[in-house]
Amino acid sequence: MEILNKIDLFQKEINALRPMEGGMLGQIQDYYRVGLTWTSNALEGNSLTESETKVLLEDGLTVGGKPLRDVFEAVDHAKAYDFMFSLFRDRRIDEPAVLKMHELFYQNIEPEYAGRYRNVPVIVTGSRYPVAALEKIQKEMDGLFAWVLKERDGYHPVEFAAQLHKRFVFIHPFKDGNGRVARLLMNLALIQDGYLPAIVPPILRGDYVSLLERAHRDDREFVEFIAEREYESQKEMLRLFQVPFPREGQESIQSPTMQ
Repeated sequence: MEILNKIDLFQKEINALRPMEGGMLGQIQDYYRVGLTWTSNALEGNSLTESETKVLLEDGLTVGGKPLRDVFEAVDHAKAYDFMFSLFRDRRIDEPAVLKMHELFYQNIEPEYAGRYRNVPVIVTGSRYPVAALEKIQKEMDGLFAWVLKERDGYHPVEFAAQLHKRFVFIHPFKDGNGRVARLLMNLALIQDGYLPAIVPPILRGDYVSLLERAHRDDREFVEFIAEREYESQKEMLRLFQVPFPREGQESIQSPTMQ
Protein backbone atom coordinates (compact mmCIF):
# COMPACT_ATOMS: atom_id res chain seq x y z
CA MET A 1 0.00 0.00 0.00
CA GLU A 2 1.69 3.19 -1.23
CA ILE A 3 0.33 5.36 1.57
CA LEU A 4 2.13 3.19 4.15
CA ASN A 5 5.42 3.83 2.36
CA LYS A 6 4.78 7.57 2.60
CA ILE A 7 3.95 7.23 6.28
CA ASP A 8 7.19 5.33 6.90
CA LEU A 9 9.17 8.09 5.20
CA PHE A 10 7.50 10.83 7.24
CA GLN A 11 7.78 8.80 10.43
CA LYS A 12 11.57 9.02 10.26
CA GLU A 13 11.29 12.79 10.51
CA ILE A 14 8.64 12.57 13.23
CA ASN A 15 10.89 10.24 15.24
CA ALA A 16 13.72 12.78 15.01
CA LEU A 17 11.48 15.24 16.86
CA ARG A 18 11.17 12.73 19.74
CA PRO A 19 7.43 13.43 20.12
CA MET A 20 6.85 10.94 22.94
CA GLU A 21 9.61 12.15 25.24
CA GLY A 22 9.98 14.89 27.86
CA GLY A 23 8.12 18.15 27.49
CA MET A 24 7.23 17.31 23.91
CA LEU A 25 4.94 14.50 25.10
CA GLY A 26 2.79 16.90 27.11
CA GLN A 27 2.51 19.26 24.17
CA ILE A 28 1.47 16.45 21.83
CA GLN A 29 -1.13 15.25 24.33
CA ASP A 30 -2.54 18.75 24.84
CA TYR A 31 -2.52 19.53 21.11
CA TYR A 32 -4.70 16.57 20.16
CA ARG A 33 -6.94 16.59 23.25
CA VAL A 34 -9.40 19.17 21.94
CA GLY A 35 -9.26 18.10 18.30
CA LEU A 36 -9.79 14.41 18.95
CA THR A 37 -12.53 15.06 21.50
CA TRP A 38 -14.39 17.46 19.24
CA THR A 39 -14.14 15.39 16.04
CA SER A 40 -14.97 12.08 17.68
CA ASN A 41 -18.06 13.54 19.33
CA ALA A 42 -19.10 15.50 16.24
CA LEU A 43 -19.01 12.31 14.17
CA GLU A 44 -21.72 10.98 16.50
CA GLY A 45 -23.92 14.09 16.35
CA ASN A 46 -22.63 16.16 19.27
CA SER A 47 -23.58 19.81 18.67
CA LEU A 48 -20.55 21.51 20.27
CA THR A 49 -18.24 23.33 17.88
CA GLU A 50 -14.47 22.99 18.08
CA SER A 51 -14.14 26.40 19.75
CA GLU A 52 -16.90 25.55 22.25
CA THR A 53 -15.16 22.28 23.04
CA LYS A 54 -11.88 24.11 23.55
CA VAL A 55 -13.42 26.67 25.92
CA LEU A 56 -15.15 23.90 27.87
CA LEU A 57 -12.06 21.72 28.25
CA GLU A 58 -9.42 24.40 28.74
CA ASP A 59 -11.34 27.09 30.62
CA GLY A 60 -14.13 25.08 32.23
CA LEU A 61 -16.76 27.40 30.76
CA THR A 62 -20.02 25.87 29.60
CA VAL A 63 -21.89 27.03 26.53
CA GLY A 64 -25.44 28.29 26.99
CA GLY A 65 -28.23 26.55 25.14
CA LYS A 66 -26.34 23.31 24.55
CA PRO A 67 -27.73 19.94 25.69
CA LEU A 68 -26.25 18.71 28.96
CA ARG A 69 -25.43 15.38 27.33
CA ASP A 70 -23.24 17.15 24.76
CA VAL A 71 -21.32 18.84 27.58
CA PHE A 72 -20.86 15.52 29.42
CA GLU A 73 -19.69 13.86 26.20
CA ALA A 74 -16.98 16.48 25.74
CA VAL A 75 -15.75 16.62 29.33
CA ASP A 76 -15.80 12.86 29.82
CA HIS A 77 -14.30 12.03 26.42
CA ALA A 78 -11.37 14.22 27.42
CA LYS A 79 -11.00 12.14 30.60
CA ALA A 80 -11.03 8.93 28.55
CA TYR A 81 -8.49 10.50 26.20
CA ASP A 82 -6.19 11.35 29.13
CA PHE A 83 -6.49 7.77 30.37
CA MET A 84 -5.66 6.52 26.87
CA PHE A 85 -2.46 8.57 26.89
CA SER A 86 -1.51 7.19 30.30
CA LEU A 87 -1.26 3.72 28.70
CA PHE A 88 1.01 4.62 25.81
CA ARG A 89 4.21 3.23 27.38
CA ASP A 90 2.70 -0.16 28.25
CA ARG A 91 1.94 -1.35 24.71
CA ARG A 92 -1.02 -3.01 26.33
CA ILE A 93 -4.52 -3.28 24.90
CA ASP A 94 -6.75 -5.42 27.09
CA GLU A 95 -10.20 -5.67 28.61
CA PRO A 96 -9.56 -3.52 31.71
CA ALA A 97 -8.29 -0.70 29.48
CA VAL A 98 -11.32 -0.87 27.20
CA LEU A 99 -13.81 -1.00 30.06
CA LYS A 100 -12.13 1.92 31.83
CA MET A 101 -12.17 4.08 28.71
CA HIS A 102 -15.87 3.44 28.26
CA GLU A 103 -16.58 4.03 31.96
CA LEU A 104 -14.85 7.40 31.90
CA PHE A 105 -16.66 8.48 28.76
CA TYR A 106 -20.12 7.17 29.69
CA GLN A 107 -20.22 7.72 33.46
CA ASN A 108 -22.49 10.77 33.39
CA ILE A 109 -24.69 9.65 30.50
CA GLU A 110 -25.95 6.23 31.63
CA PRO A 111 -24.01 5.23 34.74
CA GLU A 112 -25.58 1.77 34.86
CA TYR A 113 -24.03 0.95 31.46
CA ALA A 114 -20.69 2.72 31.93
CA GLY A 115 -17.77 0.32 31.62
CA ARG A 116 -20.04 -2.69 31.13
CA TYR A 117 -20.82 -4.75 28.07
CA ARG A 118 -24.38 -4.28 26.91
CA ASN A 119 -27.21 -6.55 28.02
CA VAL A 120 -29.62 -5.27 25.39
CA PRO A 121 -29.63 -5.96 21.64
CA VAL A 122 -28.70 -3.08 19.34
CA ILE A 123 -29.04 -2.37 15.65
CA VAL A 124 -26.55 -0.10 13.87
CA THR A 125 -28.59 2.39 11.87
CA GLY A 126 -27.80 2.26 8.17
CA SER A 127 -25.87 -1.01 8.36
CA ARG A 128 -26.90 -4.24 6.70
CA TYR A 129 -24.79 -6.29 9.09
CA PRO A 130 -25.67 -7.46 12.60
CA VAL A 131 -23.37 -6.85 15.55
CA ALA A 132 -22.44 -9.50 18.11
CA ALA A 133 -25.35 -11.26 19.78
CA LEU A 134 -25.60 -10.70 23.54
CA GLU A 135 -24.48 -14.21 24.43
CA LYS A 136 -21.41 -13.90 22.18
CA ILE A 137 -20.06 -10.49 23.25
CA GLN A 138 -17.67 -11.77 25.92
CA LYS A 139 -16.36 -14.53 23.68
CA GLU A 140 -15.80 -12.15 20.77
CA MET A 141 -14.07 -9.59 22.96
CA ASP A 142 -11.83 -12.31 24.40
CA GLY A 143 -11.04 -13.27 20.83
CA LEU A 144 -10.21 -9.66 19.99
CA PHE A 145 -7.71 -9.35 22.84
CA ALA A 146 -6.17 -12.72 21.91
CA TRP A 147 -5.81 -11.46 18.32
CA VAL A 148 -4.06 -8.32 19.59
CA LEU A 149 -1.51 -10.38 21.55
CA LYS A 150 -0.87 -12.87 18.77
CA GLU A 151 -1.10 -10.85 15.57
CA ARG A 152 -0.14 -7.25 16.37
CA ASP A 153 3.47 -7.48 15.26
CA GLY A 154 2.45 -9.02 11.95
CA TYR A 155 0.89 -5.76 10.77
CA HIS A 156 2.23 -2.33 9.94
CA PRO A 157 1.34 -0.26 13.07
CA VAL A 158 -1.11 1.94 11.13
CA GLU A 159 -2.75 -1.06 9.51
CA PHE A 160 -3.06 -2.74 12.90
CA ALA A 161 -4.71 0.36 14.38
CA ALA A 162 -7.28 0.40 11.55
CA GLN A 163 -7.93 -3.32 11.95
CA LEU A 164 -8.42 -2.91 15.70
CA HIS A 165 -10.93 -0.12 15.11
CA LYS A 166 -12.85 -2.18 12.57
CA ARG A 167 -12.94 -5.38 14.59
CA PHE A 168 -14.07 -3.59 17.76
CA VAL A 169 -16.87 -1.74 16.01
CA PHE A 170 -18.13 -4.91 14.35
CA ILE A 171 -18.51 -6.51 17.79
CA HIS A 172 -20.20 -3.36 19.18
CA PRO A 173 -19.89 -4.48 22.81
CA PHE A 174 -21.43 -1.43 24.49
CA LYS A 175 -24.93 -0.02 24.43
CA ASP A 176 -23.55 3.31 23.16
CA GLY A 177 -20.18 4.96 22.71
CA ASN A 178 -18.70 2.19 20.56
CA GLY A 179 -17.44 4.51 17.83
CA ARG A 180 -15.71 6.81 20.29
CA VAL A 181 -14.06 3.94 22.15
CA ALA A 182 -13.01 2.43 18.81
CA ARG A 183 -11.25 5.66 17.84
CA LEU A 184 -9.59 5.88 21.26
CA LEU A 185 -8.37 2.28 20.88
CA MET A 186 -7.11 3.00 17.38
CA ASN A 187 -5.17 5.98 18.64
CA LEU A 188 -3.88 4.09 21.67
CA ALA A 189 -2.38 1.54 19.28
CA LEU A 190 -0.82 4.34 17.24
CA ILE A 191 0.77 6.26 20.10
CA GLN A 192 2.04 3.05 21.70
CA ASP A 193 4.08 2.47 18.54
CA GLY A 194 5.30 6.07 18.37
CA TYR A 195 2.80 7.38 15.82
CA LEU A 196 0.64 10.47 16.11
CA PRO A 197 -3.10 10.29 16.79
CA ALA A 198 -5.22 10.03 13.63
CA ILE A 199 -8.23 12.34 13.50
CA VAL A 200 -11.34 11.77 11.38
CA PRO A 201 -12.88 15.21 10.73
CA PRO A 202 -16.69 15.47 10.65
CA ILE A 203 -16.58 16.61 7.01
CA LEU A 204 -15.39 13.10 6.11
CA ARG A 205 -18.12 11.33 8.08
CA GLY A 206 -19.86 10.04 4.95
CA ASP A 207 -16.70 8.43 3.60
CA TYR A 208 -15.78 7.08 7.01
CA VAL A 209 -19.15 5.41 7.60
CA SER A 210 -19.47 4.01 4.08
CA LEU A 211 -15.94 2.58 4.06
CA LEU A 212 -16.47 1.02 7.47
CA GLU A 213 -19.65 -0.60 6.19
CA ARG A 214 -17.83 -1.83 3.08
CA ALA A 215 -15.09 -3.24 5.31
CA HIS A 216 -17.43 -6.09 6.19
CA ARG A 217 -16.63 -7.40 2.70
CA ASP A 218 -13.25 -5.84 1.92
CA ASP A 219 -11.39 -3.64 4.40
CA ARG A 220 -8.58 -2.39 2.16
CA GLU A 221 -10.17 0.98 1.47
CA PHE A 222 -11.00 1.52 5.14
CA VAL A 223 -7.39 0.77 6.14
CA GLU A 224 -6.20 3.18 3.46
CA PHE A 225 -8.63 5.84 4.74
CA ILE A 226 -7.23 5.56 8.28
CA ALA A 227 -3.70 5.63 6.87
CA GLU A 228 -4.53 8.88 5.07
CA ARG A 229 -5.67 10.38 8.36
CA GLU A 230 -2.38 9.39 9.99
CA TYR A 231 -0.48 10.86 7.05
CA GLU A 232 -2.34 14.15 7.51
CA SER A 233 -1.37 14.20 11.20
CA GLN A 234 2.26 13.68 10.21
CA LYS A 235 2.16 16.50 7.68
CA GLU A 236 0.54 18.82 10.20
CA MET A 237 3.20 18.07 12.81
CA LEU A 238 6.06 18.69 10.36
CA ARG A 239 4.43 21.96 9.31
CA LEU A 240 4.16 23.06 12.94
CA PHE A 241 7.87 22.46 13.45
CA GLN A 242 8.78 23.85 10.03
CA VAL A 243 10.44 20.63 8.93
CA PRO A 244 10.52 20.22 5.12
CA PHE A 245 8.51 17.26 3.89
CA PRO A 246 10.87 14.37 3.06
CA ARG A 247 11.13 12.88 -0.41
CA GLU A 248 11.87 9.28 -1.31
CA GLY A 249 15.57 8.62 -1.21
CA GLN A 250 16.21 11.70 0.96
CA GLU A 251 18.27 11.25 4.11
CA SER A 252 16.69 12.20 7.41
CA ILE A 253 17.30 15.86 8.20
CA GLN A 254 18.27 17.56 11.43
CA SER A 255 15.15 18.38 13.44
CA PRO A 256 14.68 21.78 15.10
CA THR A 257 14.99 22.13 18.85
CA MET A 258 11.69 22.21 20.70
CA GLN A 259 11.22 25.53 22.48
